[in-house]
Formats: sequence, C-alpha cells, structure tokens
Amino acid sequence: MGGSIQRALDSLRELLENDRFSTGGRLPPERTLAGKLGISRSVLRKALSTLEDEGRIWRHVGRGTFAGTKPQIGQEEFSSVSSVTNPGEIMEARLVLEPKLASMAAVRATMSELAHLETIEIRSREAVNTAAFEHWDGLLHQTIAKATDNSLLISLFVVIHKVRQSDIWGSLKKATLNNEHRKIYLEQHRNLVKALKDRNGPMAEKLMREHLETVRQHLLEVPSSE
Repeated sequence: MGGSIQRALDSLRELLENDRFSTGGRLPPERTLAGKLGISRSVLRKALSTLEDEGRIWRHVGRGTFAGTKPQIGQEEFSSVSSVTNPGEIMEARLVLEPKLASMAAVRATMSELAHLETIEIRSREAVNTAAFEHWDGLLHQTIAKATDNSLLISLFVVIHKVRQSDIWGSLKKATLNNEHRKIYLEQHRNLVKALKDRNGPMAEKLMREHLETVRQHLLEVPSSE
C-alpha cells in the first residue's frame, strides 16, 4: 500500500509541476483521476491528503479539489490590490513582514513544521525545472508564515503572496530565476531552515532579510521594458 501511495504522489506531483492543472483549477473527480492513474480511490485519497498538507491542493466540500493554495479572501480583493501596487512595493512589504515571521517561526514552529520545512528545502534542491522550484520556494515561505500561529499575520502574508501571482510578477520571476540565482536562493534557504531548526530567532530574521534583499536586487537588475 505504501508503494502505491508513493507512486500516486509522484504521478500527481508531476502533473502539478508540469502545469497540467492550472493554479486554482479544479482537479478531475476522484473516480476519473483514480482511473487515469490506475489506482484505487482509497490510495488516491491518501495521496491527496498528503498533497493538501504540503499546500499543493485544497478541497472545498461540494465543489471538489483544486490546485494551489486555498484562497483566504475574495479574488476581487486581490485584484483590487494588484491593480494599484507594483513589484517594488511588494518587495518592500515582504521585507517589513517576512523577517519578523521567520523570527517568530523559530520560536513557535512545531517539530512537525520544522521537519516539513526541511523536506521542502530538500525538494527544492531536487526541482527539475523553474515551475517546480517556484512551487517549493513559495511553499517554504508559506510554511514559515503558518508556523507563527498568528492568523492575522498569516492573512497579511497570503495577501502579498497572492498579489505576487500577477502577470507582471510572473514575467519578472522568469527573467530572474536563472541557474546562478537559483543556486544562491537554495543556499540561503538551507541556512534559513537551519536557523529555524536551531530555534535561533535573531539569525532566522537576519537570514530572511538578506534573502529578500537578494531577491529585490535581482529584480532591480532586470532591464526596464520602457
């Protein structure tokens, strides 16, 4: 049974990482998906539960299972924010919020959350393409935010994270996520996760700030389209 679940997870992750399901898009019904993967519905449910824990899918009773992170507020509100901000403001907001989230997470994260962060960091190293790396990168930051156990701060993080899914942000990510930059981010993630596991709040805050400053600098290096 364990092998069947792992094979199902591998197949589902491949579908998600290759954008076979659009972000926020509905997955096929369980019966259809189980048939497509050649597994039982019980095995599929266990695999989907794991993916839900990883933040890769979410479920809505009566509506189905969807790719991506569960929305916390209405899409119209995100669209409104997206229309009046820009990548510079987004990075400014991240630099205000996320270092403090990392500091809090170092103190408050459960052992399970710390283990999950370590797994995410490893999976990001194994990413075979930019889309897969972006997924694990986003999930690392989301998991750190959730580990604060502060619902208001988590909601603020979610707003920023969703605004980052705008078209202009997507274009910038594609322009900056080259192999050299990915190697830098991976090393920064590794050091950050170590600080979190060591329960070193000040170090986690410092490393998160340095990481985001690096990301901002890479964004500034992108030539203007004007």
